[in-house]
Amino acid sequence: MVTIAVDAMGGDHFPKPEVAGAVQAAEQFGVKVILVGLQDAIAAELNLHSGWKSLPIEIRHASEQITMEDSAGKAMRAKKDSSIRVACRLVREGTAQGVVSAGNTGAVMATAKIVQGMLRGVDRPALGAPFPTVKGGSAVMLDVGANVDCSAKMLAQFAVMGNAYARIILKLSNPRVGLLSIGEEEHKGNTLTHEAFPLLKNLSGINFIGNVEGRHVYTGDVDVIVCDGFVGNVALKTSEGLEEAIRNMLREQMLATPLRKLGAWLSRGAFADFKKRVDYSEYGGAPLLGLNGTCVICHGRSTAKAIANAIRVAKESSEGKIDEAVASELLQFTSASV
Repeated sequence: MVTIAVDAMGGDHFPKPEVAGAVQAAEQFGVKVILVGLQDAIAAELNLHSGWKSLPIEIRHASEQITMEDSAGKAMRAKKDSSIRVACRLVREGTAQGVVSAGNTGAVMATAKIVQGMLRGVDRPALGAPFPTVKGGSAVMLDVGANVDCSAKMLAQFAVMGNAYARIILKLSNPRVGLLSIGEEEHKGNTLTHEAFPLLKNLSGINFIGNVEGRHVYTGDVDVIVCDGFVGNVALKTSEGLEEAIRNMLREQMLATPLRKLGAWLSRGAFADFKKRVDYSEYGGAPLLGLNGTCVICHGRSTAKAIANAIRVAKESSEGKIDEAVASELLQFTSASV
């Protein structure tokens, strides 16, 4: 049975959603969960769930926690027994195969890089985020925030990481990989995309389809979208804001008159389906690719459902051996220039 360590003290409302998500995941996905954090607080929350003792769940005590105010450097230097550090240590030691955290993103990334270690051939790990498409599937964009400044070489590595993720998690046999730019033509873009384009084009075994624009993110015409972390994070946060704005505007307009209220009631199933397709909790979290073992980073406000799905993603990533696939493909596909 795959074992996933969950940082139970990381989210905005710890440890309630982390514990509830762990119970859901253990019940639904056949995974063992180790909840890491303040033992008494976790145990008190677990005891609110009847029957949890029959599930493959255990507690691992960690005396410290990292707050959203802590810098990544402070978290690494001063808090040696933090819940995220202990969780990552469980992966390094082989006790767990993956870690899930809704904690301070910078601190989680820094800790995972140092404690779990990076794969050979990876300059920097990349954070990948799934985006729903109009064709019913998902596309993964990376990097969405782990690396603000990137080199062309790093973008080529992100393409390999994303390709492995799309095959193993999205179940795509030949993922289409695109480079996010301001135009589809090869000469469009900035210095970084100009330098990255030939590297991606020469990656043997990667189905590189060239430049893609922002409008392609949701069309379903590309499966892996490669960009630097600055651009990717802006795209991610803009999409989250747009989704919330659309839902609010639709709700406001549909409730504006009695007739529209009736239409809204008749269309409630369609609205529920729409909400599910764009709901981040359905995707769980964003995997940090390029590490030894698995690490999935969630929103700080993650619900129990989001935590459970993040545990599912971590389990599937571990079972699919994404880290091994990335390491192997970097060795196989990397040219002398990459």
